[in-house]
Amino acid sequence: MNVRYERCSGSELFTAESRRILDFLSGYCVHNIGHNHPAVISALHEELDQCGPAMVQSHVAERAGELAEKLCQRAGGRLTKVFFGSSGSEGIEAAIKFARAHTGRPGLLYANGAFHGLTCGALSLMGNSFWREGFGPLLPETEAIAFNDVVALERNLASKRFAAFIVEPIQSEAGIRVPTAEYFRAAQALCRRYGTLLVLDEVQTGMYRTGPFLAGQRYGVEPDMVVLAKAMSGGLVPVSATLMTEAIYDSVYGSLRRAIIHTSTFSENGLAMRAALATLEVLEAEKLGPRAIKAGEELRARLHEALQGYEMVNAVRGEGLLLGIEFTAPSSLRLRVPFGAFMRIHPAMFGQIVVMRLFRDSGILTQICGNNFMVLKVAPPLVVTDGQIDEFVSAIHQLVEAAHSSSAFWSEALGLARRAIHI
Repeated sequence: MNVRYERCSGSELFTAESRRILDFLSGYCVHNIGHNHPAVISALHEELDQCGPAMVQSHVAERAGELAEKLCQRAGGRLTKVFFGSSGSEGIEAAIKFARAHTGRPGLLYANGAFHGLTCGALSLMGNSFWREGFGPLLPETEAIAFNDVVALERNLASKRFAAFIVEPIQSEAGIRVPTAEYFRAAQALCRRYGTLLVLDEVQTGMYRTGPFLAGQRYGVEPDMVVLAKAMSGGLVPVSATLMTEAIYDSVYGSLRRAIIHTSTFSENGLAMRAALATLEVLEAEKLGPRAIKAGEELRARLHEALQGYEMVNAVRGEGLLLGIEFTAPSSLRLRVPFGAFMRIHPAMFGQIVVMRLFRDSGILTQICGNNFMVLKVAPPLVVTDGQIDEFVSAIHQLVEAAHSSSAFWSEALGLARRAIHI
């Protein structure tokens, strides 16, 4: 899959060999408006041509204020202040510090299967040993609970030890796990009752990926903090935003002495702010939120229809254009033997063969979920066309059919897997 890309536009990537690749990963939900949207490129050119104050650091950055206002308006609820950073991990780090400053509590609660980032604080909110091994000790006073489990949540919150419950509204890397509608309403009520802040990690789910501006808005919740990143600037400039209430902001920046208590070198830089403002305009002018809902419903229905009845396909789930195809171990003997050989090589090997075959045979780029190797992530740019959806559905159907009916699929795949392990 290591090819040289020369041009990327919309949902299509073009290689040096003039091969066209259809992007159904979006850089892990970075390219919501597609690759290299001309409106964002134009805005960046204009910003550079003005030779304005990109990073003066000692003035009030007006574009940052404009962007913060627009983000808070769209997020709704009680969110009125924003801290800007450069990545989702940095946004989570800010949320950790601010929650502890506001509540005076050390504890941090998170859900099993979470993916919040790979800096030390964010990594402390992820229980998967694969990501943590060799990097400890991490932050103390962190604890995991089952996702979508109200009883476990109340049992922990009742201790009043936790500053924040930091959670994704849809768990992306855990396998596109969608909670019940009641879960987040209950979570909000419990957090308020026990004095714990509800922090939504919308790094992958935000910016209209699932339809509304925030995936949390699907459940009618009003969080205390929200972390945005990835799709904010059209995939062209690193940027993140941690949205919060006035009270939380004042707990951190409550005096002149503490005015610089939490900063970031590239926070509020002119290029990132301009790119994010232009991206918001594109998302709304092109009605990509409604497009995510309509195209997502169509894609999910088409995948259900194409893949039903295959014993290795367990489910198709998700919201908007954040979907996952869950594979499962086969029950029939003729498939169980070669599948078991894959699992002995590496737990992710079957999923990676699916990814490789889609790329090699059909020119489609996607990937398996980072914490669930049996789920194929399906997350195209929100500008994906009906024809491109048809192309993807046809390709995955052909691949799944081959896996269930062709011994050549397994023999070739096992050969590739063994060669990959020996490289």
